[in-house]
Amino acid sequence: MERQQTENLFRKLRGEIVTIKTISGGVYEGRVSDVTDDYLCLIERENTEPTRVYLFFASLESMVVSEVTQT
Repeated sequence: MERQQTENLFRKLRGEIVTIKTISGGVYEGRVSDVTDDYLCLIERENTEPTRVYLFFASLESMVVSEVTQT
């Protein structure tokens, strides 16, 4: 159930800018692009050539939402 809740959270945040820390100590910042049942895709550096970073849910430690759109 834990992974399903994580997936649902990132689906709600699709299009938002987040900063994610992984268990290995890596820090990634980007816009949430794709979300599947196992991983998510962040698009980094939209101003220059965008870079796609894929992170497995099992590797995530913490997350901060940098931008929230009001609906």
